[in-house]
Amino acid sequence: MKRLIMTVMVLFTLATLTTASAAVKEGWPETLTYGVIPVASSRNMSDSFGGLVQHLEKELGIKVKLQVAGDYAGVITGMQHGHIDLAYLGPKSYCEAAIRAGAEALVVEVGQSGVAGYHGYIITKAGSGLNSLDDLKGKKWAFTDPHSTSGTLVPTVYFNNINISPEKYFGKVIYSGSHEASILSVKAGKVDGASTNDLDFDRGLGTHWNKDDFNIIWTSDLIPGSPMAARADLPASLKQAIQEAFISYQDKDGLEKLKISGFQKADDKLYDGIRELIALKKALKERVANK
Repeated sequence: MKRLIMTVMVLFTLATLTTASAAVKEGWPETLTYGVIPVASSRNMSDSFGGLVQHLEKELGIKVKLQVAGDYAGVITGMQHGHIDLAYLGPKSYCEAAIRAGAEALVVEVGQSGVAGYHGYIITKAGSGLNSLDDLKGKKWAFTDPHSTSGTLVPTVYFNNINISPEKYFGKVIYSGSHEASILSVKAGKVDGASTNDLDFDRGLGTHWNKDDFNIIWTSDLIPGSPMAARADLPASLKQAIQEAFISYQDKDGLEKLKISGFQKADDKLYDGIRELIALKKALKERVANK
Protein backbone atom coordinates (compact mmCIF):
# COMPACT_ATOMS: atom_id res chain seq x y z
CA MET A 1 0.00 0.00 0.00
CA LYS A 2 2.84 2.37 0.92
CA ARG A 3 4.55 1.56 -2.38
CA LEU A 4 1.33 2.37 -4.28
CA ILE A 5 0.94 5.69 -2.47
CA MET A 6 4.57 6.61 -3.15
CA THR A 7 4.15 5.72 -6.83
CA VAL A 8 1.05 7.91 -7.10
CA MET A 9 2.89 10.79 -5.38
CA VAL A 10 5.85 10.50 -7.74
CA LEU A 11 3.58 10.45 -10.78
CA PHE A 12 1.66 13.44 -9.44
CA THR A 13 4.91 15.37 -8.87
CA LEU A 14 6.15 14.58 -12.38
CA ALA A 15 2.84 15.66 -13.86
CA THR A 16 2.97 18.90 -11.89
CA LEU A 17 6.53 19.63 -13.00
CA THR A 18 5.63 18.88 -16.63
CA THR A 19 2.63 21.19 -16.46
CA ALA A 20 4.71 23.92 -14.83
CA SER A 21 7.42 23.53 -17.45
CA ALA A 22 4.86 23.78 -20.23
CA ALA A 23 3.40 26.88 -18.60
CA VAL A 24 6.83 28.53 -18.37
CA LYS A 25 7.54 27.77 -22.03
CA GLU A 26 4.17 28.97 -23.26
CA GLY A 27 4.76 31.30 -26.17
CA TRP A 28 8.40 30.28 -26.63
CA PRO A 29 9.49 29.70 -30.23
CA GLU A 30 10.49 26.20 -31.28
CA THR A 31 13.75 27.66 -32.58
CA LEU A 32 15.62 30.67 -31.26
CA THR A 33 17.48 32.54 -34.01
CA TYR A 34 20.71 33.95 -32.63
CA GLY A 35 22.17 36.63 -34.89
CA VAL A 36 25.77 37.77 -34.48
CA ILE A 37 27.61 40.72 -35.98
CA PRO A 38 30.41 39.64 -38.35
CA VAL A 39 33.51 40.57 -36.36
CA ALA A 40 35.21 37.63 -38.14
CA SER A 41 34.48 35.22 -40.98
CA SER A 42 31.34 33.10 -40.78
CA ARG A 43 33.44 29.97 -40.25
CA ASN A 44 35.43 31.47 -37.41
CA MET A 45 32.33 32.95 -35.79
CA SER A 46 30.62 29.55 -35.87
CA ASP A 47 33.66 27.98 -34.23
CA SER A 48 33.95 30.65 -31.54
CA PHE A 49 30.24 30.61 -30.67
CA GLY A 50 29.63 26.88 -31.17
CA GLY A 51 30.06 25.85 -27.54
CA LEU A 52 27.92 28.72 -26.33
CA VAL A 53 25.11 27.78 -28.73
CA GLN A 54 25.16 24.18 -27.49
CA HIS A 55 25.00 25.42 -23.90
CA LEU A 56 22.01 27.65 -24.68
CA GLU A 57 20.18 24.75 -26.34
CA LYS A 58 20.78 22.53 -23.32
CA GLU A 59 19.69 25.14 -20.79
CA LEU A 60 16.67 26.40 -22.72
CA GLY A 61 15.49 23.07 -24.09
CA ILE A 62 14.90 24.52 -27.57
CA LYS A 63 16.95 24.67 -30.75
CA VAL A 64 19.23 27.68 -31.15
CA LYS A 65 20.19 28.61 -34.71
CA LEU A 66 23.34 30.70 -35.09
CA GLN A 67 23.13 33.22 -37.92
CA VAL A 68 26.19 35.26 -38.91
CA ALA A 69 25.02 38.38 -40.72
CA GLY A 70 26.77 39.89 -43.72
CA ASP A 71 27.12 43.20 -41.90
CA TYR A 72 26.13 44.89 -38.65
CA ALA A 73 23.01 46.45 -40.18
CA GLY A 74 21.82 42.96 -41.14
CA VAL A 75 21.50 41.95 -37.49
CA ILE A 76 19.62 45.14 -36.60
CA THR A 77 17.25 44.81 -39.57
CA GLY A 78 16.73 41.10 -38.92
CA MET A 79 15.72 41.81 -35.35
CA GLN A 80 13.51 44.72 -36.44
CA HIS A 81 11.51 42.43 -38.75
CA GLY A 82 11.30 39.55 -36.29
CA HIS A 83 13.75 37.27 -38.11
CA ILE A 84 16.30 37.40 -35.26
CA ASP A 85 15.30 36.77 -31.65
CA LEU A 86 18.61 37.13 -29.86
CA ALA A 87 21.69 39.05 -30.98
CA TYR A 88 25.35 39.59 -30.25
CA LEU A 89 25.87 43.29 -30.87
CA GLY A 90 28.55 45.88 -30.37
CA PRO A 91 27.71 48.81 -28.07
CA LYS A 92 26.85 51.18 -30.96
CA SER A 93 24.85 48.62 -32.92
CA TYR A 94 22.99 47.76 -29.71
CA CYS A 95 22.00 51.41 -29.24
CA GLU A 96 20.73 51.45 -32.83
CA ALA A 97 18.89 48.14 -32.37
CA ALA A 98 17.26 49.38 -29.17
CA ILE A 99 15.69 52.22 -31.16
CA ARG A 100 14.82 50.38 -34.36
CA ALA A 101 14.08 46.86 -33.11
CA GLY A 102 13.26 47.20 -29.43
CA ALA A 103 16.42 45.32 -28.47
CA GLU A 104 16.83 44.69 -24.75
CA ALA A 105 20.33 44.02 -23.34
CA LEU A 106 20.28 40.89 -21.18
CA VAL A 107 23.95 40.26 -20.44
CA VAL A 108 27.29 41.85 -21.22
CA GLU A 109 30.63 40.20 -21.98
CA VAL A 110 33.20 40.27 -19.19
CA GLY A 111 36.78 40.40 -20.41
CA GLN A 112 39.50 38.04 -19.26
CA SER A 113 40.70 40.83 -16.97
CA GLY A 114 37.37 40.69 -15.15
CA VAL A 115 36.13 44.03 -16.52
CA ALA A 116 32.96 44.35 -18.59
CA GLY A 117 34.63 46.29 -21.37
CA TYR A 118 37.36 46.41 -24.00
CA HIS A 119 39.68 48.89 -25.73
CA GLY A 120 39.92 50.21 -29.26
CA TYR A 121 43.19 49.84 -31.15
CA ILE A 122 44.83 51.55 -34.09
CA ILE A 123 47.26 49.16 -35.74
CA THR A 124 49.87 49.18 -38.49
CA LYS A 125 52.11 46.46 -39.88
CA ALA A 126 55.30 45.72 -38.00
CA GLY A 127 58.37 46.79 -39.95
CA SER A 128 56.36 49.21 -42.09
CA GLY A 129 57.88 52.26 -40.47
CA LEU A 130 54.37 53.46 -39.67
CA ASN A 131 54.63 54.03 -35.94
CA SER A 132 52.29 56.97 -35.40
CA LEU A 133 49.28 58.74 -36.87
CA ASP A 134 51.67 61.26 -38.40
CA ASP A 135 53.20 58.40 -40.38
CA LEU A 136 49.76 57.40 -41.67
CA LYS A 137 49.04 60.73 -43.33
CA GLY A 138 48.23 60.14 -46.99
CA LYS A 139 48.16 56.36 -46.49
CA LYS A 140 45.34 53.82 -46.96
CA TRP A 141 43.07 53.49 -43.94
CA ALA A 142 40.41 50.94 -42.95
CA PHE A 143 37.44 51.45 -40.70
CA THR A 144 35.43 48.32 -39.93
CA ASP A 145 31.69 48.85 -40.38
CA PRO A 146 29.62 52.05 -40.12
CA HIS A 147 27.85 50.55 -37.08
CA SER A 148 31.05 49.36 -35.36
CA THR A 149 31.95 50.98 -32.05
CA SER A 150 35.71 50.43 -31.88
CA GLY A 151 36.08 50.06 -35.64
CA THR A 152 34.43 53.36 -36.58
CA LEU A 153 32.63 55.40 -33.90
CA VAL A 154 35.36 55.69 -31.26
CA PRO A 155 38.26 56.40 -33.67
CA THR A 156 36.13 58.91 -35.61
CA VAL A 157 35.45 60.92 -32.45
CA TYR A 158 39.13 60.61 -31.50
CA PHE A 159 40.21 61.90 -34.90
CA ASN A 160 37.91 64.89 -34.52
CA ASN A 161 39.39 65.65 -31.10
CA ILE A 162 42.85 65.91 -32.67
CA ASN A 163 41.57 67.80 -35.74
CA ILE A 164 41.88 64.97 -38.24
CA SER A 165 39.30 64.57 -41.01
CA PRO A 166 39.82 60.96 -42.21
CA GLU A 167 38.71 61.65 -45.80
CA LYS A 168 41.20 64.51 -46.09
CA TYR A 169 43.99 63.13 -43.92
CA PHE A 170 44.31 59.63 -45.35
CA GLY A 171 45.00 58.89 -48.99
CA LYS A 172 42.08 56.45 -49.14
CA VAL A 173 39.44 55.32 -46.63
CA ILE A 174 37.64 51.98 -46.87
CA TYR A 175 35.31 49.86 -44.74
CA SER A 176 36.61 46.30 -44.40
CA GLY A 177 33.37 44.76 -43.08
CA SER A 178 34.84 43.02 -40.02
CA HIS A 179 37.59 43.33 -37.43
CA GLU A 180 39.22 40.16 -38.70
CA ALA A 181 39.27 41.56 -42.24
CA SER A 182 40.84 44.82 -41.05
CA ILE A 183 43.56 43.05 -39.09
CA LEU A 184 44.37 40.64 -41.92
CA SER A 185 44.43 43.51 -44.41
CA VAL A 186 47.04 45.32 -42.32
CA LYS A 187 49.05 42.13 -41.95
CA ALA A 188 48.99 41.56 -45.73
CA GLY A 189 49.88 45.18 -46.47
CA LYS A 190 46.59 45.83 -48.29
CA VAL A 191 45.91 48.78 -45.99
CA ASP A 192 48.41 50.80 -43.99
CA GLY A 193 46.40 51.41 -40.83
CA ALA A 194 43.14 50.25 -39.29
CA SER A 195 40.97 50.60 -36.22
CA THR A 196 39.99 47.49 -34.28
CA ASN A 197 39.94 46.38 -30.64
CA ASP A 198 41.88 44.25 -28.18
CA LEU A 199 39.14 41.61 -27.85
CA ASP A 200 38.90 40.74 -31.54
CA PHE A 201 42.67 41.15 -31.90
CA ASP A 202 43.23 38.56 -29.16
CA ARG A 203 40.69 36.16 -30.70
CA GLY A 204 42.94 35.68 -33.73
CA LEU A 205 46.25 35.42 -31.90
CA GLY A 206 48.16 32.25 -32.69
CA THR A 207 45.77 31.17 -35.43
CA HIS A 208 45.50 34.03 -37.93
CA TRP A 209 48.23 36.38 -36.73
CA ASN A 210 50.77 37.02 -33.99
CA LYS A 211 51.13 40.10 -31.84
CA ASP A 212 54.56 40.89 -33.28
CA ASP A 213 53.01 41.17 -36.77
CA PHE A 214 51.73 44.61 -35.77
CA ASN A 215 52.42 47.96 -34.19
CA ILE A 216 49.67 49.05 -31.80
CA ILE A 217 50.01 52.81 -32.07
CA TRP A 218 46.92 53.89 -30.12
CA THR A 219 44.68 52.42 -27.42
CA SER A 220 41.34 53.96 -26.48
CA ASP A 221 39.78 54.42 -23.07
CA LEU A 222 37.60 51.57 -21.85
CA ILE A 223 34.56 50.87 -24.04
CA PRO A 224 31.50 49.17 -22.43
CA GLY A 225 31.38 45.45 -23.17
CA SER A 226 29.31 44.04 -26.02
CA PRO A 227 25.81 42.93 -25.02
CA MET A 228 23.68 39.94 -25.86
CA ALA A 229 20.28 41.44 -26.57
CA ALA A 230 16.81 40.02 -27.13
CA ARG A 231 13.74 41.42 -28.81
CA ALA A 232 11.65 43.12 -26.15
CA ASP A 233 8.49 41.33 -27.35
CA LEU A 234 9.79 37.86 -26.47
CA PRO A 235 8.09 36.20 -23.47
CA ALA A 236 9.48 37.49 -20.18
CA SER A 237 10.08 33.92 -19.03
CA LEU A 238 12.22 33.25 -22.10
CA LYS A 239 14.28 36.42 -21.68
CA GLN A 240 14.94 35.53 -18.06
CA ALA A 241 15.91 31.97 -19.02
CA ILE A 242 18.27 33.27 -21.73
CA GLN A 243 19.88 35.67 -19.28
CA GLU A 244 20.41 32.90 -16.73
CA ALA A 245 21.78 30.56 -19.40
CA PHE A 246 24.43 33.07 -20.45
CA ILE A 247 25.46 33.79 -16.87
CA SER A 248 25.80 30.06 -16.14
CA TYR A 249 28.13 29.47 -19.10
CA GLN A 250 31.45 28.43 -17.56
CA ASP A 251 33.03 26.13 -20.15
CA LYS A 252 36.75 27.00 -20.13
CA ASP A 253 37.43 26.05 -23.75
CA GLY A 254 34.37 27.90 -25.00
CA LEU A 255 35.20 31.04 -23.03
CA GLU A 256 38.80 30.89 -24.22
CA LYS A 257 37.63 30.87 -27.84
CA LEU A 258 35.56 33.96 -27.12
CA LYS A 259 38.47 35.49 -25.16
CA ILE A 260 36.20 36.41 -22.26
CA SER A 261 35.78 35.20 -18.67
CA GLY A 262 31.99 35.04 -18.81
CA PHE A 263 28.83 37.12 -18.79
CA GLN A 264 27.09 39.33 -16.25
CA LYS A 265 23.68 40.95 -16.11
CA ALA A 266 23.48 43.99 -18.37
CA ASP A 267 22.28 47.46 -17.50
CA ASP A 268 21.05 49.60 -20.40
CA LYS A 269 22.51 52.70 -18.74
CA LEU A 270 25.97 51.23 -19.36
CA TYR A 271 25.57 52.42 -22.96
CA ASP A 272 24.56 56.03 -22.29
CA GLY A 273 28.15 57.13 -22.97
CA ILE A 274 27.99 55.43 -26.38
CA ARG A 275 24.74 57.25 -27.12
CA GLU A 276 26.54 60.51 -26.38
CA LEU A 277 29.30 59.60 -28.84
CA ILE A 278 26.69 58.73 -31.49
CA ALA A 279 25.05 62.13 -31.00
CA LEU A 280 28.43 63.85 -31.16
CA LYS A 281 29.40 62.06 -34.38
CA LYS A 282 26.05 63.02 -35.92
CA ALA A 283 26.57 66.66 -34.96
CA LEU A 284 30.06 66.60 -36.46
CA LYS A 285 28.71 65.16 -39.71
CA GLU A 286 26.02 67.84 -39.91
CA ARG A 287 28.58 70.54 -39.19
CA VAL A 288 30.78 69.37 -42.05
CA ALA A 289 27.78 69.11 -44.41
CA ASN A 290 26.73 72.70 -43.62
CA LYS A 291 30.17 74.20 -44.29
